[in-house]
Amino acid sequence: MSPTLHAPARRPEYLGEPTLGQVMRRPRWILALLFALLVAAVFAWLGQWQMDNAIRTDAQQVIDTETPRPLSELAEAGSGVTDVAAGMVVRVSGAFVPEDLEIVTPRENDGETGAWVVGHLAVAADPGTPETGLAVAIGWAPGVAEAEAAADELARVSGLGDVRDLEGRFMPPEGPVVPRADEAPQVMHAMVPAQLVNSWQRVPGPVHSGYLVLHPADGGAELLAAVGLDAIDSVPPEPAESVNWLNVFYAVEWIVFAAFAIFLWYRLARDAWEKEHELQLLRAAEGE
Repeated sequence: MSPTLHAPARRPEYLGEPTLGQVMRRPRWILALLFALLVAAVFAWLGQWQMDNAIRTDAQQVIDTETPRPLSELAEAGSGVTDVAAGMVVRVSGAFVPEDLEIVTPRENDGETGAWVVGHLAVAADPGTPETGLAVAIGWAPGVAEAEAAADELARVSGLGDVRDLEGRFMPPEGPVVPRADEAPQVMHAMVPAQLVNSWQRVPGPVHSGYLVLHPADGGAELLAAVGLDAIDSVPPEPAESVNWLNVFYAVEWIVFAAFAIFLWYRLARDAWEKEHELQLLRAAEGE
């Protein structure tokens, strides 16, 4: 007699089993989600605050650049321009050399492109010390032709070679720019005093490596008015900024915490769903 084969018992399905989404939509988990979002928002705000402080102005580097100081206190002819001297408003006494006027182009001024008229200032020296040279950006013209006409007129201004007090912003030299193949070799496209010296007729002593952007004050106003040049934009240098990498690390850390708050809510809700699911499977098995 052959044994009777029985089909394996089929486990009954629990028709009321909730889905993960249904569990998450329960009031307790909605409140938990709102709390997690609040915590994440606080963490995100802390991360933003840390990031704002990561790039900051070094208070020790913020100095008064707008109060005129004697050029001799900040820079020495024949030496490089230091970070302390760069961008400072200075006062200097000297006389322009009429035959040493040059044109530098292109130069932007108040959003327009034109040219600078650049002069050679023979800086007044103390008795027994050599005279020094200083390149001075005198004024701006809307085109090369206008700048050349202003330079010719400026060379004929009465008293140009007299000693006068000038005020301006002392700037470091720019990088040299090689003229194009179709331009004359002496064309100047950048303010490089070391290059300007080659075209000066009179160089009695050492020359400042930086140059002066003339301000329309005192003797500068007279020169600009005499030849119709516009004053050159003189923008104060921006304070030095530094990156605090520890603040950057803290900012990233707070963002991770914010993401973890949301993940923790999800993980707890899923654990509750899995636990409920297992209990329902256990009850279903016991009811077989």
